[in-house]
Amino acid sequence: MKSILMLAAFLIGMQANAQFSKASLQASGLTCSMCSKAVKVALEGVPFVEKVQVDIKNQQYNLTFKSGAAVDFDALSKAVQDAGFSVASLKVNVDLNNVTIEKDKHFELGGQYFHFLNAAGKQLNGATTLSIVDKSFVSAKEFKKWSSASKLTCVQTGKAAACCAKENVAEQARIYHVVI
Repeated sequence: MKSILMLAAFLIGMQANAQFSKASLQASGLTCSMCSKAVKVALEGVPFVEKVQVDIKNQQYNLTFKSGAAVDFDALSKAVQDAGFSVASLKVNVDLNNVTIEKDKHFELGGQYFHFLNAAGKQLNGATTLSIVDKSFVSAKEFKKWSSASKLTCVQTGKAAACCAKENVAEQARIYHVVI
């Protein structure tokens, strides 16, 4: 019985994590092809990244995630920062099935929380692109735009705050702030 429960938990976890398939990451601070290569190598070292394709002209990295692997967006940002650069944009592709989202509401996906900053009453179905607008995923100017517009504590910290508690988000849970 214990084996069956463990297998069921594993399969459910795989299904939840498999929903993130790809991402487009734009790095800033790159000045040459060696810089671009340093970021590519750093991203290839992230355990859940299967493939990295580079678009040098746009300083963009198209990432494919390993099937069934848990995706940690903070690990992507850290890899870029450890290579000496910063993330200017991170757009994540996710497959959603008839999900209704509201502005300033939370949605759990793959064991992670997402706080929608600009989606009032939208119905999402199929492949959807989410742009993460937390501090380490956008330029300072872009972050200021979204954090001042929302005036929510959790946008500043990336952690659950009083605004999140009413939606049963665990205190201090990591929350990614996204726009569609």
